[in-house]
Amino acid sequence: MGETPGRTPGRLDELASRAGKWLGRSAAAPERHTAAVVADRFDRITWRDTYEQSAGLRDVAAELNERYRYTTDLLTDVFLAAYKVGPRLRERAEMNPSRLVNHQVITSLVESLEFAELRRETAGDPYAAAMAVLAQAAALRGMLERSRSAQERAERAKQAQQDAEGAADAVGEALQQAADEADWSNGVGAPAADAVQQAIEAAETADAAARQAAQDAAQALAAAPGIRAAARNAAAKAARAVREEAALMRAWGVGSGELERMPFDQRARLAERLRSGRLARWAELIGRFRQMAGGERARKVENATGELVGVTLGDDLSRVIPSELANLGLPELRAVFAARYAAGELMLYDSQGEQATGQGAIIACVDTSHSMYEAGPGGVTREAWAKACALALLDQARHAGRDFVGVLFSSADKIKVFRFPSGRPAGIARILDFAETFLGGGTSYQAPLTAARELLEEEFNDTARTRGDIVMITDDECGVTEEWMRGWNDAKHQLGFRVFGVAIGAPRAAETGSVLEALCDNLRSIEDLTDVHAAADLFRVI
Repeated sequence: MGETPGRTPGRLDELASRAGKWLGRSAAAPERHTAAVVADRFDRITWRDTYEQSAGLRDVAAELNERYRYTTDLLTDVFLAAYKVGPRLRERAEMNPSRLVNHQVITSLVESLEFAELRRETAGDPYAAAMAVLAQAAALRGMLERSRSAQERAERAKQAQQDAEGAADAVGEALQQAADEADWSNGVGAPAADAVQQAIEAAETADAAARQAAQDAAQALAAAPGIRAAARNAAAKAARAVREEAALMRAWGVGSGELERMPFDQRARLAERLRSGRLARWAELIGRFRQMAGGERARKVENATGELVGVTLGDDLSRVIPSELANLGLPELRAVFAARYAAGELMLYDSQGEQATGQGAIIACVDTSHSMYEAGPGGVTREAWAKACALALLDQARHAGRDFVGVLFSSADKIKVFRFPSGRPAGIARILDFAETFLGGGTSYQAPLTAARELLEEEFNDTARTRGDIVMITDDECGVTEEWMRGWNDAKHQLGFRVFGVAIGAPRAAETGSVLEALCDNLRSIEDLTDVHAAADLFRVI
């Protein structure tokens, strides 16, 4: 073999010894990950399906990707950290240098107490985890903006790492070339030996540069302002958003099982409707009403001989319901009490062990005239209280296996009927239609009560059920004709239904001798619209 002047030929074994540090270095390098959260195939499928279903997630990803890099990976990590019951993060050394900012953000989130609170709401629920991502979008944008310098250095660290791996590969290639040129005694010519030495020196330089770049990136990440504080605030905000939506769903009676079966977009549209609908601001009142009604149901004694099962008429003073006894406390109503007692028409708790299976529908006649829009003490509107009471009566009917009908009324020509048969799912969309409908106008008793009577007659003709319950909720007093009143009393006697009246902030309607008092077997007046327990006895006797 020829030799280049001034160069010393080497032996192949000596060259291999000097190059050994770099041989196979890129092949032996640990895998560099782009995802900070360790996830299995099923986790990734869940994220992909949720991302495809959520226009909100795609919009956030598109917006962030316009200004920052690798943000889809970051959103994936935020989602999985919220979704997984016990998320595990990769070590920083395992990460692709370009994703070090993502790793820092996720680490700051997961290590905060606020994020642990968030996971109590989101773990195992893809929709809630997606909500958490959306709720943190603004904070993520801020953290990425504050990390711009760190991201630039991370990019340089990534490039330096690639250069170092390329330089290591070049050492192997140079050594292979030297091996191909070696003579029978493993001697290597000066040019080939020099190429190996130059490759080794280049690899050492590239490796030092990569280490320095990685150190610079780490320092820049550590110096990025406010990342941990922003992460805590973002997690706390997301936890509030998820809790508020969950409370909203519970207030409207949407169970977790129904939510799990609901497609993502449908659930998102439902949540938006609940947040922006006519009664959105009264969700807490509706929830309290339903909770109160559930508690009153629990206090009811189930149907067996000698147990309280409902209300009947009679003169047994030991079983008089509280609202009847209240009349004794008012001098002007004592004569009414005495007259009812003499006629055996006091409202009594029924203890004959009757079975509820024969009971007819529960019908809530809800006044939606203009005056119902007025607010009472505490800022609660009469409409909100009436609708909350009606929704609790719907729950009461579903629990007892009874049909429920909501009759919304105002003027004589304005009436709308919503039927909820016991054998079919109520459907949250139909419930919201009922709750959000407001007719406006004046007030007519005959139209809604005639509709209620006809519904009970229809039920009797179809199923022979009697003993329905009508709850008349109004804030006004109006007249009825004598002819209509005779027909009403005849139907009531035939069908055996009871009528409960609720006068909301309407002293005239609750007065002795009022039309509403004459129509109802039991009448109560509600003044404090913030007190859901004012109508608690309804749910013990219906």
